[in-house]
Amino acid sequence: MFRLAVTTLRYRTAAFLAIFVAVLLGGALLSAAGGLLETGLRLNAPPQRLAAAPIVVTGDPAYHPPNGNGAAAFPERHRVDAALATKLAGTPGVAHAIPDRTFPAVVTALAASPNGNPPAGAPSGSGGDHTKPYGMALAGHGWASAVLTPYELRAGQAPRSGQIVLDQRLAGSAKPGDQVTVAVSGEPRKYTLAGLAVAKHQLDNPAIFFADADVAAGVNGPLGTGSPSGPDGIRGASGAAGVDAIGVFPADGTSAKDLAKHLDLPAGVKAYTGDDRGAAEFTGIATGLPLIIMSGVFGGMVAVVMALVVSATIGLSVRQRRRELALLRASGATPSQVGKMVVAETMVVGVLGLVLGLLCGRFAGNWIFGMLTDGGIVPAQLRFDQGILPFAGAALLTFAVLRVTVGFAAGRAARIRPIQALAEAAVPPVVLSRVRVIIGLVFAGATVAIASSTPFMGPTNAAAIDGPAGLTGSIAVAILAPLVIQRVLIPRVTGWIEKRGTAGTLAVINLRVRAVQFGAILIPITIATAIAVGIYSQTTQQKAAVEAFTGNLSGDVVITSTTGGVPASLTEAVGSMPGVTAVSELVQSKGWIEEPYDKSHTSDAWPLLGLSGPIYKGKVTKGSLDDLTGETIALPPGTAKKLKVDVGSDLGVRLGDNALVKVKVVALVEGPTGYESLLLPAKLLAAHTTTGLPSQLVLKTSNKKAALKADLSKWPGTTMGSRDVLGDGLDTGLGVDAWISYLLAAIAVAYTAIASVNTIAVAVLDRRREFGLQRLTGSTRREVSRMLRLEALLIAAIGLVTGLITAAFTVLPIALATRGLPIPSGPIWILLIWVAVVLLLVLPTTAITGRIAMRAKPMDALSTPVG
Repeated sequence: MFRLAVTTLRYRTAAFLAIFVAVLLGGALLSAAGGLLETGLRLNAPPQRLAAAPIVVTGDPAYHPPNGNGAAAFPERHRVDAALATKLAGTPGVAHAIPDRTFPAVVTALAASPNGNPPAGAPSGSGGDHTKPYGMALAGHGWASAVLTPYELRAGQAPRSGQIVLDQRLAGSAKPGDQVTVAVSGEPRKYTLAGLAVAKHQLDNPAIFFADADVAAGVNGPLGTGSPSGPDGIRGASGAAGVDAIGVFPADGTSAKDLAKHLDLPAGVKAYTGDDRGAAEFTGIATGLPLIIMSGVFGGMVAVVMALVVSATIGLSVRQRRRELALLRASGATPSQVGKMVVAETMVVGVLGLVLGLLCGRFAGNWIFGMLTDGGIVPAQLRFDQGILPFAGAALLTFAVLRVTVGFAAGRAARIRPIQALAEAAVPPVVLSRVRVIIGLVFAGATVAIASSTPFMGPTNAAAIDGPAGLTGSIAVAILAPLVIQRVLIPRVTGWIEKRGTAGTLAVINLRVRAVQFGAILIPITIATAIAVGIYSQTTQQKAAVEAFTGNLSGDVVITSTTGGVPASLTEAVGSMPGVTAVSELVQSKGWIEEPYDKSHTSDAWPLLGLSGPIYKGKVTKGSLDDLTGETIALPPGTAKKLKVDVGSDLGVRLGDNALVKVKVVALVEGPTGYESLLLPAKLLAAHTTTGLPSQLVLKTSNKKAALKADLSKWPGTTMGSRDVLGDGLDTGLGVDAWISYLLAAIAVAYTAIASVNTIAVAVLDRRREFGLQRLTGSTRREVSRMLRLEALLIAAIGLVTGLITAAFTVLPIALATRGLPIPSGPIWILLIWVAVVLLLVLPTTAITGRIAMRAKPMDALSTPVG
């Protein structure tokens, strides 16, 4: 039977090619998902600026809930006590321990050199001071930490107080002795260029080195009060006290790994070696949980879609061969032999597709990971790991899906009786077994149940729970596809088609009689539509979150900065600008309530909002926001009740840099349901952020036009705009989640789109005899093509409608949960473009394959071995 199975392949090229392509794509995408999973588990990120230090000691970048499971990345730098470097330096086996502190520093201008001429490396068209930032936002460091890369001087000397050393890539043609303007703490300050340095290996971000004395004053001293051009300009740039990392160099003959295990480190501090050192240098590598979850969702989606598409294609191929299988049974073949033949021929094609898919898996994985890094979803420094296990897992899962689906199809083929098969080959029945109907109804009921419960949940839980509704709905449509087609063909629909003449009447008859075959085409169109339109869930959540955040903040002018944050001098200056009636600094971060412990936020953090002025519009139910100064906090009333605290109570809040601060509750403030924040004084919260500065200034004005004309040239990198800018930072964070959904949706849609093309081609090419018979009875090629076009339009319309209904069970409940109304948000062009895509997939494919099917003469078509 195996030789017979191989022989049949050349007579069923279209059907087996469709299975081959579906398995190839499924294997490639599953191995790519496995690579993402392995990358999330390993989290290998080779260090760059800290590459010379065999051991890097830093604060644990992940938050571990005291009474919960899982971990979450700290939103800010978790720094360590600077005194730890001295302690580590005295540890036996340690040769040197060098601390490193990173702070925002931006070269804004290369000023005139001592001879009065602008340096050759200055921006063209200007000399002297420049207000336009030059270069990019960079990290400043003390010169002593240059050895951690290592950097070496190519010109000049080490910096002294009031001097800097630039990475040679920043300096252009500037030379030692030139004046350079650098924005530190958002304040432009002039420094003398002491030297130029070059890293001994490739760095993504060039550095600016300051005198160690200046950095020490900024880390350990009070805020600088000197002249902006003075050396103490670094003061205040460092945020919370401490150092970012300590590079430890073992003594000769000491193993770095062994030494790292025996270092006496305080709680919450870790020692990294090898590629793990990247977690100490780069942000976003604290935990691989987001990448692990994404790979799981992606892999699961691909596996389910592949199972549905492959089963539909195999089922269609087997049904088209009922006459052939019946003749085999009538000529003496046993049911077992027929089943083995169907399995053998399908597995031969499937295994070939799987092998090629695994070969393409490396390219697919690198391509998807590249898009994730380009979109900022994962750090660009994270290394994509795709060893043997992702390919083995993808091979096993794809093989299992293929074997199970072909097993069902082979079982149906083996059980059918010869006479029944010959009769059904002439007039295919549209009857589903009771078990199949029950399973379909169970999935449909699950879809309704999920969608019905979603509106009563908070936005976060709703987003997590509602996602599977689209998947279960698609499965229900796939199982009940023939019945769906028959139920849709009501007189009002068929009457419009039948008015198109004989071609329309034949199209309706074919859809009714061939509902099973057309169901195979309907499945990928429905799945792809549900996934594509499901994007509105993300756009709706995104808009609801932005509206909730900005709606609670008054103010009509917003000032932002690209130099690390808003400096204190700018905050003071705008308060006296014409038309400005109130000013508030705005700081955003995340944190956790630990004393008393808030079990509602374990690994997921509370949004923290720092304010310094009267701009919050939420209803104050008790206390006053005027008291929000010093070490205080304002809570949502529901949270206060749950924690059994009130105005005057003390709380312990774990901030984004792992600092546990004691604060007093001064107000209970309502916020949008599901989007509540904890309110803190801006100065308190900013001191525990990576930059140590507010991210925005919000202004209330009596004359908006006058305020917008204010001169901000003294602070390079600052911009002033309307309140629309308020949601930019928040929108970016949500956009990452949305971007992930868009990527997964695009890949899944592309997969199902290709599958739909394959299925349409198989279904049309199999109808050669039917087309030949129509032409012998008087129909022209144009009339047959018209019939096919009407069939394609009708099945495309049914697929779009069922896909939209399936997506509605996801999108509308999310809209109710997040906005209170069953009205989704998002650009209408997503829906319009998808409708156009479906039509462009279905109509040309049907037309081309129909032309190919009618290429032979009618009598030759009747004698063809297939169709």
